[in-house]
Amino acid sequence: MTSAAASLAMLERRQQVLANNLANVNTSGFKREMVFAQLVGDAVAATSTRVDLSEGTVSESNNPLDLAMEGEGFFVVDTANGERHVRGGNFRLDPEGRIVDNSGNALLAEQGAIVVPPKSTGALTIDGTGMVSADGRELGRLRVERIAAGANPQHEGGVRFLPDVSREPVPPVERRIKQGFIEESNVNPMDAMTSMLQVLHRFGAAQKTISTLDAVRGIAVNELGKPA
Repeated sequence: MTSAAASLAMLERRQQVLANNLANVNTSGFKREMVFAQLVGDAVAATSTRVDLSEGTVSESNNPLDLAMEGEGFFVVDTANGERHVRGGNFRLDPEGRIVDNSGNALLAEQGAIVVPPKSTGALTIDGTGMVSADGRELGRLRVERIAAGANPQHEGGVRFLPDVSREPVPPVERRIKQGFIEESNVNPMDAMTSMLQVLHRFGAAQKTISTLDAVRGIAVNELGKPA
């Protein structure tokens, strides 16, 4: 009974993760989560999750403030709760001239937030190493960090991640930043929907197991316990 109940909890968690993945299939820069069942004491299933950091498809958007990254690495944004990692996405200029994400969090450079001069007339350019320029003047180089192989960053707010303790700067020569491009979600919608159906069937089987065990217990208490 305990094992069956633990299986129900694991399957419920897996369904929640799959539903969240499917809901973010069109969210730029989103990384899907995977759920694993691990056997602990007395063969009880415990649930753990891991982020799949594989690259999504990179497509051209022609928006100069859309940024994508090939290979490993994260951009760094400054939020109310501290620095967070993002893979890229749709950025914009706020009224102060800062490059910010859709939530208003500033995209950080090596010397802090970049501020584009209000009288800039030329196009804003960002090269492959993250150097931001306006009117031919360099404004600063974006911070790009990576984490150790095997690290499992924690999702926060969909496309943001809590920086892992193994974070370290990526040297400019190793960066491959693409301006005017977007990295799409790495969620495969058909795989996610198929997995959700599989979970639904397994959940029903686990429920039936509990019902059967409960019926057996009822027989043991009400029938076998009667005096001869």
